[in-house]
Amino acid sequence: MRLDALLVEAAARLAAAGSPSPRLDAEMLLCHLLGVDRTWLYTWGDCEAEAAKVACFEALLTRREAGEPVAYLTGEREFWGLQLVTEPSTLIPRPDTETLVEAALEKASAATGRLLDLGTGTGAIALALASERPGWGVMGVDLRAEAVALAVRNAARLAIVNASFRQSDWFATLGNGERATQRFELIVSNPPYLADDDPHLARGDLRFEPVSALVAGEGGLADLYHLVRTARGHLALDGWLLLEHGAEQGSAVREALVAAGYLEVTTRLDLAGHERVTLGRWPGR
Repeated sequence: MRLDALLVEAAARLAAAGSPSPRLDAEMLLCHLLGVDRTWLYTWGDCEAEAAKVACFEALLTRREAGEPVAYLTGEREFWGLQLVTEPSTLIPRPDTETLVEAALEKASAATGRLLDLGTGTGAIALALASERPGWGVMGVDLRAEAVALAVRNAARLAIVNASFRQSDWFATLGNGERATQRFELIVSNPPYLADDDPHLARGDLRFEPVSALVAGEGGLADLYHLVRTARGHLALDGWLLLEHGAEQGSAVREALVAAGYLEVTTRLDLAGHERVTLGRWPGR
C-alpha cells in the first residue's frame, strides 16, 4: 500500500475512535516508525510501504484507537522547541504550560540567577528555561526517582548543562526557613491541580497518565496552597513564585498569595484565553 493511502485509512480509523487530531496522530506515528519528518511524508507519499512496517503501524494504530497517548507510543513530545523523551511515569508536556515558561522568562531578566522547578517530571519546564537562560542555575526536583532519571536523560540528550535534578518531596531535601540550603530568585511549578472527581480524568490522554501527578486534595487546590505557604522560605528577596493551575482556580490562588503576603499578584492567560498561571513577588519580610 502507498504511504499516502495508508495515512488516509489510518486517519479514518482514528477519527472513528474519537481522536481529536486523527490525521496528525497518524502522521506522527508513521514518521516515528519510518524515522522521517512530516515533510518527507508529503514529498514521498507515493512510496510503497514495506509489509513489516505496515504491520508495526497497525499495532501502533490499535493502541492509539484504545486511547493510548501518541507521546507514549512514540516516546517523544516537543515542548518549547525541545524534543523530550516521554514515559508513562510522567505527565506529557502540554502547550498550555508554555504560558508558565513565558511568564518565568519575563521575570528572569538578569544575566544570572537561581531557579527551582518543583515537580519537574520530564524536566520540560526546567530545560526550557535553562536553554533560554544559560547564565542561570536551574534545579528541578520530583518525588519519583524515575521522573528524576528521565529529566537527567533529557538534559544530557539536549546537552543542557546548567540544569540539575534531584529527588525530593517538594522542598524536603532543600532545608526549610533559616535552614534552607539555598534561595531562589524564581520558583516555578506545574503541580497536581485536578480534583479526584474531575470528569477530565476519564477522558483522552489523562486516562493513561500518572494520577499522582494530576490529582490533589481540597478540590485540586491542596498542593497549590502548600506551595504558596512553603515557597516563602526558599525565595530570595523579591523572588517570584509562579504556579500553573486549572482554568477555574485563578481566583483561589490569587487570594492565597495575597493572604500569604506576596505582592504584585497577577494571572496570565493561556492560548485559549483561560486563566492558567498565577504569580506573586515575595518581599522577604
